[in-house]
Amino acid sequence: PFGTLNRYPDPYQKELKKRLSDLKEFPADQIFIGNGSDEIIDLAFRVFCEPGKDKAATFTPTYGMYSVSAAINNVELIELPLDNDFQPNIELLEDIADQPIRLIFLCSPNNPTANSYLAKSIDEIIRSFTGIVVLDEAYIDFSEKESWLRRLNDYPNLIVMQTFSKAWGLAAARLGVAYASKGIIDFFNKVKPPYNISKPNQEAAGAALLNNAEVQQNIRRILAQRDWLANNLEKLEIVKKIYPSDANFLLVEVDDANRTYEYLVDKKVIVRNRNGLVRNCLRITVGSEEENQKLLAALKDIDS
Repeated sequence: PFGTLNRYPDPYQKELKKRLSDLKEFPADQIFIGNGSDEIIDLAFRVFCEPGKDKAATFTPTYGMYSVSAAINNVELIELPLDNDFQPNIELLEDIADQPIRLIFLCSPNNPTANSYLAKSIDEIIRSFTGIVVLDEAYIDFSEKESWLRRLNDYPNLIVMQTFSKAWGLAAARLGVAYASKGIIDFFNKVKPPYNISKPNQEAAGAALLNNAEVQQNIRRILAQRDWLANNLEKLEIVKKIYPSDANFLLVEVDDANRTYEYLVDKKVIVRNRNGLVRNCLRITVGSEEENQKLLAALKDIDS
């Protein structure tokens, strides 16, 4: 039964890239498959930054792996605060323009704020920056905004990053995707480990790509549940604000995030406590209808 596993996998995932290329209508030689998006983030630091000398920047709050990977690679990450609407303040980039910044990470739709950045802001950042911009679109499948993939070839310094972990439902397979110029992809291929994606994981992603219609149906179901959940959460007294979402989760302000989080853990309902990043906020991933009803019932118990 294990006969198909006694050979090393295709080191360049040619069949998987061909299927992705067909689906995305994007050249296969401009696609890189990573062991999760985390490998792509790590490679960006290793390819474009000199440890202990160069720097990178991002806007916070945002995905935590940018800072983790920066620290591992001995690259200082300058964290600039988002404005009150969770949008990048471009003027803050101008204040650090004299520093040796080689990378800028932008997450849109952003984690944990769930909103998308304004297209004009993203465009201005990419055009004005002489280094590499990594645009993390992990949640783009849940957004009405168009992916920047269509515009990528207008920006030679842009890397668009997507993932199989969210809409494709393959988080356990650890598969991230980078779309970029052929020159950048060639650098990634030279630096990556030879067999970074296992054969079972390549096959799982390939099968998912052949099942795109079902994936799109699941996305529609998640978006409908997101609306249902937001409408019902708004009725609870402990809920103070629900932020607009372009993702498969909601950022929800409650009257006491720490207490609410611990109560939900006791009820075996797991959310993300983001109180340290956004005051008194929980990040609630949209689950199945049954899971969402269980969450709502638990929160109603706190409310009563």
